Amino acid sequence: MRTILMKETLEIEFKSDVKSYPDHALVEEIVGMTNTVGGVLFLGVEDDGTITGIQKKHKDAVGVTALIANNTVPPISVRAEVIKEEKEVLKIEIPRSRGVVSTSSGKILRRRLKLDGSPEVIPMYSYEIPSRLSELGLLDFSAQPLAGAVLDDLDPNQRIRLRRIIQNRQGGEKALLTLTDDELDIALRLVTEVAGKYVPTMTGMLLIGKEERIAELMPTARSTFQVLEGTAVRINEDSSKPLLELFENYETYLKAWNPERETEYGLFRIPIPEFDWAAYREGLVNAFCHRDYTMLGSVRVLIDDEGMSISNPGGFIDGVNLKNLLTVEPHGRNPALADAMKRIGLAEKTGRGIDRIYEGSIIFGRPWPDYTESTSRTVKLFIQRAKANLPFAKLIADEQKRQQKTLSIYTLMILSLLNGERRCSLDRIIEVTNLSENKVRAAVENMIETGLLEASGNGKNRSFILGKQIYREAKESIKYVRQTDIDSIRRPELIMKLAETQQGIITKQDVMDLFKISPAQAYSLLKQLKNENKITLLNGGKYARYRIVE
Repeated sequence: MRTILMKETLEIEFKSDVKSYPDHALVEEIVGMTNTVGGVLFLGVEDDGTITGIQKKHKDAVGVTALIANNTVPPISVRAEVIKEEKEVLKIEIPRSRGVVSTSSGKILRRRLKLDGSPEVIPMYSYEIPSRLSELGLLDFSAQPLAGAVLDDLDPNQRIRLRRIIQNRQGGEKALLTLTDDELDIALRLVTEVAGKYVPTMTGMLLIGKEERIAELMPTARSTFQVLEGTAVRINEDSSKPLLELFENYETYLKAWNPERETEYGLFRIPIPEFDWAAYREGLVNAFCHRDYTMLGSVRVLIDDEGMSISNPGGFIDGVNLKNLLTVEPHGRNPALADAMKRIGLAEKTGRGIDRIYEGSIIFGRPWPDYTESTSRTVKLFIQRAKANLPFAKLIADEQKRQQKTLSIYTLMILSLLNGERRCSLDRIIEVTNLSENKVRAAVENMIETGLLEASGNGKNRSFILGKQIYREAKESIKYVRQTDIDSIRRPELIMKLAETQQGIITKQDVMDLFKISPAQAYSLLKQLKNENKITLLNGGKYARYRIVE
C-alpha cells in the first residue's frame, strides 16, 4: 500500500478517515494549527503515512471549507482540495492566524510537539493568550500595568542610575534629564494610569523596580550569567535585578573574560577584544526586549571555551526567521521596553541592533554570528571564539576611512564571504547572505565601482573576487594573480577536453557557450590552438568547424 512521502511535524498532520473522522475533531485540529504556525492537514492518511482514502462526505472540498468557516471564531478561511494518490486524499491548507481563534463552542487550542517528536493539539490557557497576541504584534505586554505593583515598588536609586546612564551614553536623549521624576516615568512609559492613579508598568518594574518586588511579582524576569572553563564553573549568577543595574554588572563581568589583543594601525596601537562590545550589548538588549515574559525561564549569557551564547525564552516574533533576520522590518515583542532602552541610550536607535551584532564579528574577519540553534520556544545567539584576521580588519578600517563612512552590513557580508571563499557567483552570495537578488546586485555593482570587487565572465557564469588593491595591501598579490588568471590559463585545456567528448570536433559557438564569452574572444582562443597545431580548420565560414590534430 502506498505511503505519502513526508511525516507529521508541527506544520503537517495526518488523519485517518477509515471510520469517518468526526467534524468537531477536524475543526479542533485546524484551530490548533492556525493558533500555532498554520500548516497542512491530510485527511485520509494514517499516522505512519499510509494512504487509506476519504469517506464520501469528505470528497466535497467546498463543503469542508464551509464547515470549518462556520465552526470557528473568527471564521478561518482554509483551502481544501481532493488530491488523487493511490486513493483520494483531502488536503487542507491552514493559514497562521493573525489573532487567537476558537471553535464555535469556545475551545481555544494550540499545537505542540511531544517528547517523541510527534505533534498534538492541547488547550491554550488564558495566561498564554497575551503571549500569543504579543508574538503577533497585537499586544504590547511590556506596556501593561503589572498586577499588584505600586509606585513604591520603583527604586529611587535605580532612577538615579537611569539619569546617569542617559547623561553618559552617547545615544541618550538629554532632554529627558530636564523632566521631573514623575514626568520622566510617564515619558518612558514606566508607569500608566489605571482608575485615575498611576501604577508601574512591566517596563517600569523591569528597568527600575526593586529587586525583591521583581522576584515576587515577575518570577519570569530572571537572568543568568555563566562562565565555564572546560567543566569548571567560574561564574554562575542567577538574578532578578532591574535591567539597568544588570547591564552594568554584566559589562563588568565580561571585561574579566574578554581578553584584548593590540594591533598596530598607522601610528596607533588599537586593542581588539575577543568579543565585540557593541555586539555584546545589542545581543543583551535583544534578549531582554524580545523575550516572552509570560514564559518561565531565564535570559542566559554563557561564556565557554567555544564562544559566547546569549539565549532567551520565546521564539522569533511573527514574520521573523533565520533567513530574513537582516532584512525584516524592525519590530519586537515588547515595544515599550525597547523604546525606553533606545531613549536611554542602551539600544540601537534604528532598531537594527542585529546589524551591529553581525558587524561586530565581520569587521575583525571572524565567523558570522549563529542563530541556527534557535527554536519555536527559544532564540539563541552564538558568537564563536576566533582569532581576528588582522589584514582583513585593517582593510575594513582603511576602506571606511577612505569613504569617510561606515560600510553597509551588506557590503561587509559580501567582503567577508569573498575573503573566505575567494571567488563567488551572484547565486552563491545570495544563498549565503539570504539577501534579495536586487540588494546583492546593487551592492556588488557599487563595490565594483569603488574597486572593492572585480568581476569576470558573463551571465550566469559571472563571478566576483576581491579587488586588486585589497590583495596588494594584504601582501597577497600571488593569490590575486591565481584568482584572475586561472580561468584564462585553463581555457585552451578545457576546449580540447570538450572537443574530445565530441568526436574531436569543436566550433566557435561551442567555445562561446562554454565560457560565456563573445564571438571575437572565442575566435581568438581557437586561433591560438590552431597556431599551436593542436586543432585544424575543417571548413570556414559562419559555421566553421575544427578538428583535433592526431
